[in-house]
Amino acid sequence: MAENRPQTLAAWLAYLETLHPRVIAMGLDRVRAVASRLAPPPRCTVITVAGTNGKGSTCALLDAVLRCGGYRVALYTSPHLLRYNERVRVDGREASDEELIAAFNAVEDARVAARPPTALTYFEFGSLAALWLFARAQPDVLILEVGLGGRLDAVNIIDADVAVVTTVDLDHMEYLGPTREDIGREKAGVFRAGRPAVCGDASPPASLVDYAREIGAPLTLMGRDFGFSSADHQWQYWGPGGRRFGLAAPALRGRYQLANAATAFAALGLLAAALPLPASALRDGLAQVVLAGRFQVLPGRPTMVLDVAHNPHAARALAGTLGTMGFHPRTLAVFGMLADKDIAGVIKAVAPHVDRWYAATLPGPRGASALMLCAHLTASGVAAEAIHRCDDVGHALAAVRNDAGEADRILVFGSFLTVAAALAAVRA
Repeated sequence: MAENRPQTLAAWLAYLETLHPRVIAMGLDRVRAVASRLAPPPRCTVITVAGTNGKGSTCALLDAVLRCGGYRVALYTSPHLLRYNERVRVDGREASDEELIAAFNAVEDARVAARPPTALTYFEFGSLAALWLFARAQPDVLILEVGLGGRLDAVNIIDADVAVVTTVDLDHMEYLGPTREDIGREKAGVFRAGRPAVCGDASPPASLVDYAREIGAPLTLMGRDFGFSSADHQWQYWGPGGRRFGLAAPALRGRYQLANAATAFAALGLLAAALPLPASALRDGLAQVVLAGRFQVLPGRPTMVLDVAHNPHAARALAGTLGTMGFHPRTLAVFGMLADKDIAGVIKAVAPHVDRWYAATLPGPRGASALMLCAHLTASGVAAEAIHRCDDVGHALAAVRNDAGEADRILVFGSFLTVAAALAAVRA
């Protein structure tokens, strides 16, 4: 009965967690069945972005450039940091609680129309709600970030006009397979026959390239069909859309963001006939792009860096950017991860840049305990006196702030949950 449904966004989100026995359940049959009973998705140009790392940054860059070019852009991303509303944006504005509740009611109507009602995961339900809202917003462009993998991810019920795979590395192996070849094939599942595809990985798995060839998706590859170079605090892009010289670095920090920006430019270049952009949109988008938690440096002293890096590939990128910062006597890390991630691999990548570790327990069944993190740190060769065990991120942040000198650097990393908890504490 509709009158028995949740009345607030928080209550709805709690309800969504009860609808399927598993947090992640791969497959498109259930979400397609419910989608068939909803209003049609928006009619507009669609860009789908998959990848192990770089998805969020590439989506943010695409969104910023297109909006600077005067287009009405709908953007769906995940996960969120502080508010679920962050996942659903139109023209840079987060969906309101009221809009999301209306969308959830629409999806629930479609879900319970089947007998028995179709079981949907939290992500599947939210994806359908976002599409319902976007259909009413009538955007010019829809940007969809894949949640996990690609082939069987809920957003893949929508055919992309351009499909992007940013990078391919080892993560979520229990769902996507144990090798880069397995994972590359899963991510290539967002490609469509006869429609352009972009890969921002300079060494893509053969499985990804082969699949694009098999289905007839013209594939634009980093290093072969597009690329970038940098010098003297500027960079240049070459590829679809032509050459762009004298570009300022993106507002997102880290040299690896140049690869994300070039990948976004390649996708936009392939859409130039449908979505022409002046050079000013590219430059303004680079300057205006914002994305929390990606080497985010908070104002004030001591310097505090927030990064959601949670796998070795992302941790190596984080370490590289830490190495380019100015001198700090010490780096003190607030460290929290999920237990099913490659904790040892992340520690190995970042350890040369960290002097003291504050290991924090993360909440939920997947959260690694501080005790587990400390065991990994010890096994990695970190001295016992450099390791501190904390009940949660809030306690870790309080301890590190008490310990840090004004010239030191505080690094908060390891998970979206770690960064979200730190942001909440800083803003409290």
